[in-house]
Amino acid sequence: MSSNAPVEPRHTALDALHRSLGATMTDFAGWDMPLRYGSERDEHLAVRTKAGLFDLSHMGEITVTGPQAAALLDFALVGNIGGVKPGRARYTMICRADGGILDDLIVYRLAETTYMVVANASNARTVLDALVERAGGFDAEVRDDRDAYALLAIQGPESPGILKSLTDADLDGLKYYAGLPGTVAGVPALIARTGYTGEDGFELFVAPADAEKLWQALTDAGTPVGLVPCGLSCRDTLRLEAGMPLYGHELSTALTPFDAGLGRVVKFEKEGDFVGREALTEAAARAESQPPRVLVGLIAEGRRVPRAGYPVVADGKVVGEVTSGAPSPTLGKPIAMAYVDAAHSAPGTPGVGVDIRGSHEPYEVVALPFYKRQK
Repeated sequence: MSSNAPVEPRHTALDALHRSLGATMTDFAGWDMPLRYGSERDEHLAVRTKAGLFDLSHMGEITVTGPQAAALLDFALVGNIGGVKPGRARYTMICRADGGILDDLIVYRLAETTYMVVANASNARTVLDALVERAGGFDAEVRDDRDAYALLAIQGPESPGILKSLTDADLDGLKYYAGLPGTVAGVPALIARTGYTGEDGFELFVAPADAEKLWQALTDAGTPVGLVPCGLSCRDTLRLEAGMPLYGHELSTALTPFDAGLGRVVKFEKEGDFVGREALTEAAARAESQPPRVLVGLIAEGRRVPRAGYPVVADGKVVGEVTSGAPSPTLGKPIAMAYVDAAHSAPGTPGVGVDIRGSHEPYEVVALPFYKRQK
């Protein structure tokens, strides 16, 4: 077999179910995933107003256990992971020695000496390899648990009520970025109050063999209040409206967390060294003195949709680059995130546009996020 033979995409435990629902499937980071089931716009608006159900089983779960699990993660990642209480989660990043972002992560502390690191599908192998390499000298084990979990997410204002009808777990006491073990529709699950949509919601980590049963139970409980199955396409427009970064677009190895406006995730005050500390100290100083490009929101005055890589222009000069763009179902206009020169980054800066195939389309510079839910 030649090395350039096509690699078969991986399938989640819900693959047959997605196909039975008529999903349009797409290759995403080597996985065959549902892009949409019907209308992307309807799926998006269901999450904003009612509820949506997602299969996120392509995400990469890595378990870190042992007496020095916290010390290893404090060394390997930029955040203060030892300070996360059991039952809580933390958004963080893993960087190279030069400060470049390898991935953004959510780390759950499941028990005193047990953590679950959740990486993006496209970076799961990179993160796993980096953690294994950085574990040398620590009394801790790094385990690839990508095949041990299916991940379902239920997002939107109706999601707490839907989930409550299927579990005895204390959802009212479950804070944002917290997780607790429980049973949902008779299925053992880690129930986390996390998401990537800008809405209240939950992510449910379960055994792959239980995924279909849980999907069906959530569908049966949620359909009467407007829950619909949702694909990755609306997940992208939801996170874009919420101003949440996507690796490969707003984040990359060419950028440090400070370049991305996310320097707050780097915890210099934690004890001991960590990978990238020296480079990130310099990046922090640079961001203070001469801010690099700034991540901003752009709202179209016309109807043309900007895409990643399109130049942002002002006074006939290129002053930035679009990282993500799409029509916004909530705002009813095209929107984009872009890195622009600091001089043109203030909300309301006049004369800013996007070069869309040679035509300079006017855009309004706004602060992120575009959308914030009412608490």
